[in-house]
Order: sequence, then C-alpha cells, then structure tokens
Amino acid sequence: MFIQPEARFSAAAMGQAKPGFADRLPDEQRAKLVPGIFSQAVDIELADTSDRRETACLLINKRYAWRGYGNHHALPSHRASATFTASAQSEVLGTVTLVVDSDIGLAADKIFAEELDAFRNAEGRKICELSRLAFETSLPSKPLLAALFHIVFIYGYHHHRCTDLFIEVNPRHRRFYEAMLGFKPIGAPRTNESVAAPSQLMWLEIASIRPRIEMAAVNATSDKAQRSLYSLFFSRDDALELAEELTSDEAIQRKMDGNALVKIYLTDL
Repeated sequence: MFIQPEARFSAAAMGQAKPGFADRLPDEQRAKLVPGIFSQAVDIELADTSDRRETACLLINKRYAWRGYGNHHALPSHRASATFTASAQSEVLGTVTLVVDSDIGLAADKIFAEELDAFRNAEGRKICELSRLAFETSLPSKPLLAALFHIVFIYGYHHHRCTDLFIEVNPRHRRFYEAMLGFKPIGAPRTNESVAAPSQLMWLEIASIRPRIEMAAVNATSDKAQRSLYSLFFSRDDALELAEELTSDEAIQRKMDGNALVKIYLTDL
C-alpha cells in the first residue's frame, strides 16, 4: 500500500496558507510540548489496542475510499509495525504507520524489492517505510502534519535505529514529498495492484533530517523553507525531550495504561 498526502496540498500546502499564517515566525507555528499561547491540545497515541486499531483503520478506509483506492485496507499487526494516531477531544484527526524491516519484509517489496534490497544489503543500513497516512479533514494543518511526522521519525530512529526511510506515493504527489520533506524518487513508477494506481518509491536518509531542520530554521523566511515541513518541526530542545519521553519507562507505562504517548499543543487544527 502506498502513502498519500491526505489533503489537497496545492497553494495552501506549498507555502501560501491561511492569511497571516506565513507571516508568523517558525517558533509561533510549530507545535509545543507544554501549554502556553496555544490552546489546541492533541494526543499522539500508539494504536496498540483493538479499539484504537479499529478506529485508525476506519479512518484509513474512509479517506482511501474517498480517493478511489478502495475500503479494504488493513493495518499490519506484527511487532515491527507501529501505528500512530493524533486525537483531539477523543476524535482521531490523523494516522500514519511506521513499519521496520523484518523477516517478513516491507509492503513496498511487492513491487520494489530490487530497489529495497540495494539498501537492505548495504552494510550498516536498516530500512523502514511509512504507510497508511490519512487525516479526517481534506486539508490538515501544517503544524499537525509536521509534528506527527517528526514524532514518528524520532520514534523510528531511537527505538529501531533505522537509517533509511521509504514511502510509496502516487507519482502526482511526488512534488509534495520532495518539497515538504526532501524525499528522493528511486526507480521508475510501477502499478500498485492493491490500490489499482501507479506508485513511485521514494527515499529519505534519516541522518539528513536534523540538518534539514537546522537549515530550515536558518533560512526561515525563504520561500523554500516556508514550503518545507521542516521549518515546523520541533525545536532541538523539544526533540531531545521527545526522544527521552518516547524511550522512557514512564512512556511505556503510559502506553500500557491506555494513556497518550505524547501530548502536544498546536496553533490550529
């Protein structure tokens, strides 16, 4: 299954958002870990119970069916996968799944096995993929999208030491992932039978994420930085705190108790 930017990311997503939005400083746009000037609280959870998984799957199939990709999609249930949801006031706003390479491989192996094997067999590499991105709205806020991606990236690196991240996208969404997150296309598009649509494999080196965040901060007023989601990623201090929270015994206990993995605060939803 490939991943879609679950939105009509045209002018709004590429840097021409709501009036006045682009005039704010990056620190005023990105999510925070503590309440303050932002009132919109969002819980980031792992869909590790049957109820949470069912809710996430319902959202995925609702949005995929709306795009013409069918409503038959299921979430992977093995231990190498982690489905994240973003919720506000008990309503699931969005979800994305991270799958780490294992003995059963990745979903993208179905049509891009040769390309993935080139990375998989390289010394010191550990690959993973993102899939099943869906949002309740057709136009999710950029701060929410950036925060969810950043948390998943941190989780994938600190829990699994992944080095290379892959996604499958419809070729018409290639520009979104190139501009917003710096993904690069690998190989030529092929047909993905599970959604009966063309699919492009794209790659991001995880070690490049931190430099991209710092570059976006330095060039915050440039057109390129405002098009990128990296300008809205968490600050270095917040990212370090997130890494500690996501790997702590307390985080594991919160998850076991059915509580949110992380609570963040946003400018809007």
